[in-house]
Amino acid sequence: MKITFLVPYPKHEAPSQRFRFEQYFNVLAQKEFIVKMYPLLEQNAFHNFYTQKSLVQRLLKVIKGLIHRIYALLNLRAQDFVFIHREAAPIGPPLLEWIIAKILRKKIIYDFDDAIWLTDKTNESKIEKLLRWRGKVASICTWSYKVSCGNEYLANYARQFNSNVVVNPTTIDTENLHNPRKIIKKNSEKITIGWTGSHSTLKYLKEIELILEYLETKYPNVQILIIADKKPDLKLRNLEFLKWNKETEAEDLSKIDIGIMPLPDDEWSKGKCGFKALQYMAMEIPCVISPVGVNKQIIVHGVNGFLAESEQDWITHLEYLINNQSARIQLGLAGRQKVIEGYSVLSNTGNFLSLFE
Repeated sequence: MKITFLVPYPKHEAPSQRFRFEQYFNVLAQKEFIVKMYPLLEQNAFHNFYTQKSLVQRLLKVIKGLIHRIYALLNLRAQDFVFIHREAAPIGPPLLEWIIAKILRKKIIYDFDDAIWLTDKTNESKIEKLLRWRGKVASICTWSYKVSCGNEYLANYARQFNSNVVVNPTTIDTENLHNPRKIIKKNSEKITIGWTGSHSTLKYLKEIELILEYLETKYPNVQILIIADKKPDLKLRNLEFLKWNKETEAEDLSKIDIGIMPLPDDEWSKGKCGFKALQYMAMEIPCVISPVGVNKQIIVHGVNGFLAESEQDWITHLEYLINNQSARIQLGLAGRQKVIEGYSVLSNTGNFLSLFE
């Protein structure tokens, strides 16, 4: 079996790719699948893309990537499956997907882990809306052999256009990466409330900024740790920022005593796959998260974490964990077990392989 992966980003760079399919490449090789991967953005272009202020320069990078896509199409004739993550091209109608499905007649496995037919940008211009052409998601679902969705909310959307939909959760490698047994954690008298994510989700921390400020004022031993690709704009005295580093990812997470994941309760957030929570839990870090979307399935309230809806909920649950080390340990252990059983590479390998049956 031969599979071509058409993806937005270079290998090993984007969490959505790393934790949805790249970590299964060894399994595919063991099963004698031949895998090729074509990123839209090459390594250098990817690292400069989001820091590039010139819109023209960014468009030129995308255009260069689209030329690479055309080259990839010329190499699809001998492929059994074409795995498309999110979209083949970030702008315009789904012309490449139409060619793959209707002209080349290839079996498309269409994968997404966000509500990408929507947007969370409140100030998006009409030009950007036109360029993004988000209505193409429905068309690609219709043309696909199978659709791979990160949660049930996304799957329900895809089922409107395709009956062959697989809920393929974002998973954690609990053996080789997110494994607290492989990390020596330094003892500290401080209690660290931590968050990890990308620049695009930093804005959600604003929802609980005042709560964090209250806690760091009330508890001198509490500090806030943010692990991201960009420094947050938060008015906190005891804030530590760590630039995200793939090589120290798990080690940096181990510095957190209590993980947080605030989210607004809107249609975009319902498409989220709970990845932050899964990372905390895999590292035996108890977490307090918003009861939005799949989070309500991942967390059993009071057993492997806490769900916080109101401001008082956040304060109550965070204070409880700050003051109870035994509870942090107990919830952390239960959280890791939940991930191993339902959101790990080990538990999901068979489900992932079923995409190519």
